[in-house]
Amino acid sequence: MLGNKWVYLKGYCVLFLLVSLVSCDHEDEPSVNLGQLKMGFTSWSFGPNLQDVDDTYAFIESNANIYAEHIDNNIPWSAWINSQELPAAFTNEINGKVSRKIAGKDFLLSISLLNSNRDELASDFDGTIPAYDDLDNAYINEAYFKHVNYLVEAFEPDYLVIAIEVNEFRLRSPEKWNAYQRLMEEVTDRIKQAYPDLKVSESISLHNLIQSDAPDHEAYVEEMLGYMNQMDFVAISFYPFFRGFNTKREFQSAFDFLHTNVTAPIAFVETAHLAENLSVPNLNVSIDGDENGQRDYLETLIENANALEYEFIIWWAHRDYDALWLTSVKR
Repeated sequence: MLGNKWVYLKGYCVLFLLVSLVSCDHEDEPSVNLGQLKMGFTSWSFGPNLQDVDDTYAFIESNANIYAEHIDNNIPWSAWINSQELPAAFTNEINGKVSRKIAGKDFLLSISLLNSNRDELASDFDGTIPAYDDLDNAYINEAYFKHVNYLVEAFEPDYLVIAIEVNEFRLRSPEKWNAYQRLMEEVTDRIKQAYPDLKVSESISLHNLIQSDAPDHEAYVEEMLGYMNQMDFVAISFYPFFRGFNTKREFQSAFDFLHTNVTAPIAFVETAHLAENLSVPNLNVSIDGDENGQRDYLETLIENANALEYEFIIWWAHRDYDALWLTSVKR
């Protein structure tokens, strides 16, 4: 399993970044003024080969003024808890990313505490998770602090998302939410003591905040908004197609919700919208998408980012990753 982004988000055809069109063949130039907006991509590669990875970083270096590393996979829990040697699979991945760090760009580091379904801790490299009575058990706390501190020390980010899409954990494991908050409060405080100038947040999936299946939806929204507004910046993950948002009016309604309820600075730490239909029969997934809808979303996003002075926007992938997709299909 390679995570939700792998499964669902093939079919991006990125319309434009900064002042140029990339990846798609469009005749019309974008009709928005980017102003001083910071905008870039994650380092997600469009293909499985080393050259594809190198080309991704080269593209970011030439076309973005900020970028993100997204560490959303396994956590070496056993090594952190037992003070053992870190797995080579982990250190090799991190060293590879650190060695490619692009000079002269603002940098976002996003780290996930949670698995891809956002209902449990991320697993160790052997597929296990540490046993715990409460999520804020001392050894979980210490291990996650070590994990985050290791990554922050290695990458030296300007912005840190210390846990990814945490409102989904509130939705799917509500009985663990209070312990989660205690865990994150302590780990975040320790990180901020060690790195006082670092801006720290936990990301929120906007599509699962505006709409949810929670029986206590209004209470859930109120609780999450209060939680978000205590952060250094509000870190938004937004994929409008997951909730059937396809028009400028629908996109704007999501932004209006955000602006009405959020007082902290806003950053879109990962976002995208489909430029073609997406069909994954074995997962019973069928979502409509087209280039015009993607253009409308990106234009609306940039207009709002300029008007409300967002911290930055991170678009998920700089081009369609058909080659990477095919390696998954063949497995």
